Amino acid sequence: MKLLVVCASLDLTQPFSATPAWWQLLKAFYEIGVEVIATPYQGPAIESLWWRAAPNPAQRQGDTFKMLRDTMRKLPVGAQGGAPASTASQTNDTESTSDKLVRQTVQTFITPIWARHLDRLLTQQPDIDAVLILTVPLNHLVGVAAEIQRKHHKPVFYYDGDMPASLPSMSGFASGFRIYQGADPAEYTAVISNSKGGEDALKKLGARAVHTVYYGADPDIFSPIDVPSQDIDVLFYGHGREYRQQWVEDMLAEPSRQMSEAHFAARGTKLGDLGKTELLPYLSFSKLREYASRSKINLCITRQAHASVYGSSSSRPFELSSMGCCVVSNPYLGIEEWFEPGKELFVVNSGEEAIDRYLYLLSHDSERQAVGKAARERVLKEHTFQHRARQLVSIMQSYSS
Repeated sequence: MKLLVVCASLDLTQPFSATPAWWQLLKAFYEIGVEVIATPYQGPAIESLWWRAAPNPAQRQGDTFKMLRDTMRKLPVGAQGGAPASTASQTNDTESTSDKLVRQTVQTFITPIWARHLDRLLTQQPDIDAVLILTVPLNHLVGVAAEIQRKHHKPVFYYDGDMPASLPSMSGFASGFRIYQGADPAEYTAVISNSKGGEDALKKLGARAVHTVYYGADPDIFSPIDVPSQDIDVLFYGHGREYRQQWVEDMLAEPSRQMSEAHFAARGTKLGDLGKTELLPYLSFSKLREYASRSKINLCITRQAHASVYGSSSSRPFELSSMGCCVVSNPYLGIEEWFEPGKELFVVNSGEEAIDRYLYLLSHDSERQAVGKAARERVLKEHTFQHRARQLVSIMQSYSS
């Protein structure tokens, strides 16, 4: 199989949280024998051992647009026009004036460039079997999928890796795009997402066919390493308190104040007051593996949007489990789809329960190690990105004429 993949970004230095996952997925495609041509929507085209890169045809325009968009979003809400973000983001049919202007600008100046670019690639390489679009804003490519199917007779699939936060009914992220306003999911052969609980919402938005493919982990990249000692008792690795403020307080900040003998640490930004938690320096993305291996307990504090909609996968549970970590999670609806609570990770329902669980695990080394081992075995059995790549290939092949 040969795929043309349009990625939101291939640049790991940019703040697109799904980019490491897409690197692992594209690598997995290569490992199962799929040829990939990857072209980024934002930032430079980056070649690798696992895919052939095609250029970003609108990099200059995209960089200019991003600068203007970021400037617009710094304006006071009243200056943007429309409803306040807290109201606009809760409804299906309301956009702020600035969001609408951003969308219309993109559709006028950038969408046609991408339409010509993809048309050219498909014309030059008629042996491409399908087009897969990964988390590019859906309303930035309006009409492109329909034209590809009309002219080239290739199926076009859209993967939304930000479900359910990306839905119009959700509040989304302050830094993110509003991707469904002005879009037409029905033009895609199928829409795929990371959320089982989001399937009905996608159908209501007009998707003709809907599938769920969860996140995963590459067990060669996210593998346990030998460290001199586990000098960190409890670690949280993540960015921002947005939509998980209370659990950051209950599982990290307050326990660090109460458990004065324990070493709590965090690596991230915009986490607010973390009590007596040590902030670790950012050295590189790969440093996560060392930090996690140095930690006796690793926290998975999932944002409310994902935690409250059934089976809405995020990367961190799979990454930590793949590294053989002992994971403690906040309540996460559907987590049993991936791991067995009490055997492969632990779930706590309050700050008091978190402290009790930490105290118990810190005094029971063998149980921590057994849970981490079981979690990695589960990843190897069911949750590698090769599993996800095969699932995606199976879905795409089922639509071949």
